[in-house]
Amino acid sequence: MEEPLNLLAAVISRGAESSASIAAARRLLRHFGSVQGLACASKEEIRSAGKISEKQASALYLSLELGREACSAPLRAGERFSSSRELYHRYRARFFSARREYFFSLQLNSKNQLIREVLVSVGSLNVSVVHPREVFSFAVRDGTSAIILLHNHPSGDPAPSREDRECTKRLVNAGKILGIRVLDHIVIGHDYYYSFADASRLDDL
Repeated sequence: MEEPLNLLAAVISRGAESSASIAAARRLLRHFGSVQGLACASKEEIRSAGKISEKQASALYLSLELGREACSAPLRAGERFSSSRELYHRYRARFFSARREYFFSLQLNSKNQLIREVLVSVGSLNVSVVHPREVFSFAVRDGTSAIILLHNHPSGDPAPSREDRECTKRLVNAGKILGIRVLDHIVIGHDYYYSFADASRLDDL
């Protein structure tokens, strides 16, 4: 597999590396720190940091978008998941360039098969305000047996905040009243994730 530097240079120069494209790739990696950091950049940020043309920036930006699309494979209706790690790998690419928190509920039937994915809330840079009513109104209507909560941290650090813990507690307690189990709450970062279930935190809430 080629190194990120060579891959970036090849995209910038449309397949044929040159000293200029390698220099531009170095500038981009130095400025953004990594390919993951570059994937969070806007087209204009790429053009400016790399000192490349509008067409070259567009080609690189679209290549990164295509990569995110290829890596993102959320569950489809009827599918089941095997672990929190699988969900992380399926959803992580969707949030590479996200600058806000997106809070999802994965609604499951009695066989733990996906009924549908619901975008519950879109928050700010570091917080997504979620009310149990917004989560369970969809779940009750769809005859959901259990749900998995999932949201991203734009900072890249998946460590749950105090708000995350309080939100999870509210939703777990609301689910108990309604007879809908909360199987997990997964926080997605750039390079890793946090699972409340894997950390045995759901029972402590």
